[in-house]
Amino acid sequence: MRTTVLERFPAGSPRGSWPAEEYAARRRAEGQPATVVMDLHSDAFLVVVPAGDED
Repeated sequence: MRTTVLERFPAGSPRGSWPAEEYAARRRAEGQPATVVMDLHSDAFLVVVPAGDED
């Protein structure tokens, strides 16, 4: 499954702070199927959406 990254958030947010989840929730409220995933290599949370087929 191909995805497009909308935004990146560092994993070291203060306790109780979920900026990636909050951002994804706002995108979902706008109708985008946003999901949060963890990029272990860069130690960041990514907000992604399915990539459209543009072939």
